Amino acid sequence: MYYYRYENTEVSCCYKYLMFSYNIIFWVLVCFGSQGVLLDLTQVTQLHGFDPVWLVLVVGGVTFILGFAGCVGALRENICLLKFFSGMIGFIFFLELLAAVLAVVFQSQVRAWLNDFFLANIKAYRDDIDLQNLIDSLQRMNNCCGAEEPNDWDLNAYFSCNDTNRSREKCGVPFSCCLSDPADSVVNTQCGYDVRNKPKKEWSNDIYTKGCIAALEDWLPGNLYTVAIVFIVISLLQMVGIYLAKTLVTDIEKAKFSY
Repeated sequence: MYYYRYENTEVSCCYKYLMFSYNIIFWVLVCFGSQGVLLDLTQVTQLHGFDPVWLVLVVGGVTFILGFAGCVGALRENICLLKFFSGMIGFIFFLELLAAVLAVVFQSQVRAWLNDFFLANIKAYRDDIDLQNLIDSLQRMNNCCGAEEPNDWDLNAYFSCNDTNRSREKCGVPFSCCLSDPADSVVNTQCGYDVRNKPKKEWSNDIYTKGCIAALEDWLPGNLYTVAIVFIVISLLQMVGIYLAKTLVTDIEKAKFSY
């Protein structure tokens, strides 16, 4: 690995420190922006042998390597590190586009995967308090209950309507499935007790009857502009990083040949 130093450098200090600042901001945003999400994911049970802890390690490792390559490459005018940085950012951008295309093309498979994922974690709802809080947050935010319907909670040992179940929560649902009343200052954690013992047509009086997968499908069409704007902003930030790195490489190469 080589770097070049010049007595009278012609490399633009503006691009050099813009590149350095970009990487510091990138480092901070990725680390702090994804920290909460990834910590929640680590509490989600394994699905098909996948442990979300590995996702945390991969994201942290890639973030560190890119930040290091960008910062050191800019300050030490190292062409190899700058090319590695721009190449990796371009590769990540390509993966994002590929994931978006595949999600559109294979919608049914993605839906089935999300359904299995949600059901697996409904089954483990009481196994971990962080997992429990995560599912409750998803159901309350999306006004939904279960993956496809409230009866999905039969998969959980505590809420199952099985005759052998002796839990007080038998044939119920978590409180996050209950219709919320803005006037209530205290959350009634027992509001879902015995709800599924009632006729199905009466459930809508007490709980949300739409599944969370259907709620997500209903949410996306109404928020396409928001999703598109977020994607465009992320893409522009990546393009800025690639532009700064390539411009800096060009300046360094010009300075190299001028001597």
